[in-house]
Amino acid sequence: MAGILNLAPPPILRPRIPTLTLPSSRRLLVKASTGIESTSAPEFSPPKNFKPPTPRPFTVRPDKGLDILGASLALIFRLGTGAFVSGYSVSLVPKNEYPSNQYGLEVAGYKLKESGSLGPRPEKPIEIYEFESCPFCRKVREIVAVLDLDVLYYPCPKNGPNFRPKAVQLGGKKQFPYMVDPNTGVAMYESDDIIKYLVNKYGDGKVPLLLSLGLLTTLTEGFAMLGRMGRGGSYTPAKLPPKPLELWAYEPSPFSKVVREVLVEFELPHLLYSCARGSPKRQELYERVGHFQVPYLEDPNTGVKMFESADIVDYLKATYAT
Repeated sequence: MAGILNLAPPPILRPRIPTLTLPSSRRLLVKASTGIESTSAPEFSPPKNFKPPTPRPFTVRPDKGLDILGASLALIFRLGTGAFVSGYSVSLVPKNEYPSNQYGLEVAGYKLKESGSLGPRPEKPIEIYEFESCPFCRKVREIVAVLDLDVLYYPCPKNGPNFRPKAVQLGGKKQFPYMVDPNTGVAMYESDDIIKYLVNKYGDGKVPLLLSLGLLTTLTEGFAMLGRMGRGGSYTPAKLPPKPLELWAYEPSPFSKVVREVLVEFELPHLLYSCARGSPKRQELYERVGHFQVPYLEDPNTGVKMFESADIVDYLKATYAT
């Protein structure tokens, strides 16, 4: 892993991060150029003797088998919604004809050449206040994956002292998800309205079938969470970092889900680079670190860059739990 991360390919373009004001007890300032600054932020550093793990594709750490199995139930109930970007297409190319500097999943001597048909790209990341165990929030996270949008998530777990009160302050209601689009000034509640807004502004105007079935959609979103029994819903005391963490992931991935649960429970703001199948960000990450696998975490507060969901969870607990 260390060898991989010492490569120095061209950087991924970072969207500007907007200004945020929190309750005075734990006030933050988000700057466009530097991220979040805290007036009383503690110093952060990697755990002692920390070494990023070597990526192990499609491998489940033995002690995390039940977690991944439970998180995988969503793939069944939601039929993989969010696993592919809008307009997804794929073709098989013989491995010996596939460019060596391009990402492609290898299958039986062939590489999958995947692409999508994406709409206009927002200049700044969409901001969403939400929490992991909410079925209405999951609906919005799925359309984020389909549209391949980058989102600055402000986790709002129950009893969270920072972003849940801030969302109420901004919108006037204790209701989630709550979306703010800094590109247009639009802010809104209601998952279905958010989905329609995003597909009209950043997609082809068509809501995917499995996100347009009303009560059936909501029920299956709830069933999709049964395997995790409310994880990612309640606050766990943690230190608030001065800058948002950065995560490459996408909603249906069970490996990504277990990491997101901890990010939400610890109320850690994070910029999520969505990279469902067909996303051009898969190639960008491949160029960046010489490998593609999700989840991939970069923590600007400590300088840590790492793959492997189980190890990321251990890192987050060692670094931020109080």
